Amino acid sequence: MTDTANDALDPADMREQYRTTELSAADLAPEPIAQFTRWFKETAENPAIHEPNAMIVSTATADGRPSSRTVLLKHYDRAGFVFFTNYDSRKGTELAANPYASLLFPWHPLARQIIVTGRAERVGRDETVAYFRTRPHGSQLGAWASRQSSVIASRAELLARYEELAARYPEGTQVPVPPEWGGVRVVPDAVEFWQGHENRLHDRLRYVREDGQDGEGDVTWRVERLAP
Repeated sequence: MTDTANDALDPADMREQYRTTELSAADLAPEPIAQFTRWFKETAENPAIHEPNAMIVSTATADGRPSSRTVLLKHYDRAGFVFFTNYDSRKGTELAANPYASLLFPWHPLARQIIVTGRAERVGRDETVAYFRTRPHGSQLGAWASRQSSVIASRAELLARYEELAARYPEGTQVPVPPEWGGVRVVPDAVEFWQGHENRLHDRLRYVREDGQDGEGDVTWRVERLAP
């Protein structure tokens, strides 16, 4: 019998020194979306990073029980960060009950991460339809085939559902947008830029939306440095 405990790697022994350039407040763009754009572009140009738009989305139930998963960022601008999902999924139902979320972009090869926190809201139906039309045909069918987060008996059940839909909507035909599927926009109230350094003396600079602003029009941000 294999001794799993003896065969296991010890994560306490895994250490890496980050050797990067200092991040100062003077280096930052005036507002967080412009700074995000700078880092996102650098990340997308780095071949070591797979799917730079992958982000960890954390939500919580009405009584505060959290859950997290990785999804893909599909749009961002000064209004916020947008991803698409099934509104009946776990994250969808949690956001309906507790409309706040955290987004984490983990760009490990660059020793960087960005954390966005803010209120989540559904995007307009026209925006959802416009994005759905850009998806590959198979992904459109997948949005119908998967009743996301529900319990299923087997993978065969999922594939059978997909094949039924593929027969109903063959390649070249228009697939309707599922009524329970759509976009979520996270409107940031804080955006933290984290840059790793030696001896765990990391840089953490956070933009915080000034009180009393609702995200419409011009927004004022203050920048604060956090201890690592």
